[in-house]
Amino acid sequence: MFWATAACVIAVDLVSKLLAEQYLAPRYVPHPVIGDVVRFTLAYNPGAAFSMSLGPYSRLIFGTFAVIALVVLWRLYRMTGAGVRAGDRLRVFALGLAWGGAAGNLIDRFRSPQGVVDFIDIGVGDVRFWTFNVADSAVTIGVLGPRWAFALVAIGLGVVGSLPLRGVLPPQRGSR
Repeated sequence: MFWATAACVIAVDLVSKLLAEQYLAPRYVPHPVIGDVVRFTLAYNPGAAFSMSLGPYSRLIFGTFAVIALVVLWRLYRMTGAGVRAGDRLRVFALGLAWGGAAGNLIDRFRSPQGVVDFIDIGVGDVRFWTFNVADSAVTIGVLGPRWAFALVAIGLGVVGSLPLRGVLPPQRGSR
């Protein structure tokens, strides 16, 4: 499931970026998808998340970080035996999402001299979120999704006070 998820993310990410470059040019011209809330707007990001830049070496530095992240994610996947992985589908799926997203942006970082292609533009009026892509979404869901699900289960089971979530979530009645 890990490799299938990662491959699907890479394929959808690459195809969506190629289509964005073909149909959304020129840059920074919004194309409404759902009114003004969801728009497709072609942009290139030579830096990292939220357009962080380290100057002319950004591509090399952030590319190196991406390779390290890919190795770490792969090792996290490999740390447990096949029997345990079979019983932990959510974690394997999440790691596959994160790995595929990191790989998709790494491929794009070196495929395009202008930087990573971003095109999904969400907001209302002039209040907009950063423009992002399918790979960014996969990384975010792969990293945050299981933690959010875990927190919801912990709240539902009433075990929040005994978990490392103490101080993050409001205390339950009768607990300190």
